[in-house]
Amino acid sequence: MFIAQELRKKNIAEYLLYMWQVEDTIRAFGCSLGRIRREYVDRFDYSDEQKDEEVDWFGNLIRMMNQEGCREHGHLQINKVTMQMLVELHTQLLESPKFPFYNAAYYKVLPFIVELRNRGARSADSRLADTVKQENEIETCFNSLYGVMLLRLQHKDISPDTLHAVKEISNFIGMLADYYKKDKEEGLKFD
Repeated sequence: MFIAQELRKKNIAEYLLYMWQVEDTIRAFGCSLGRIRREYVDRFDYSDEQKDEEVDWFGNLIRMMNQEGCREHGHLQINKVTMQMLVELHTQLLESPKFPFYNAAYYKVLPFIVELRNRGARSADSRLADTVKQENEIETCFNSLYGVMLLRLQHKDISPDTLHAVKEISNFIGMLADYYKKDKEEGLKFD
């Protein structure tokens, strides 16, 4: 909760990736609040009051995951809404002549996005391949960033080509996150 609050203020992209990791953490503990408390939250250097707040937060997330049917896979509605806000901002930035650097960054990563989508569609079963085809470009970027993050956590090898693609995608998503923050703080003018 404390990390999520801080990330949401500073960088919406890092916040969203963190929240996806929290969803997976909850699943790893079998959606058991007791296990999350004992095996995860208690390991943090928090006061008892902070630990209680963190456990309450996890409890609310578990309840939402159960209610929204994403206990085993998928994302919480709050995370889907955040993604949708980023997709809408992305569209506005692309359609506006006032953001040529964003447009240039987008067209620089577009070949990587296309390749990732094609690779995902080829390697996935038919049901998952349809999902890959339906996800928007920003989701594809986030899925690639999250996938590489998981590979790193598992100490798995990542090809130089993938590292290069992810670096470019990371820069692009960072730019989108910066525009998101600026839009929330000052308001962007698109026309």
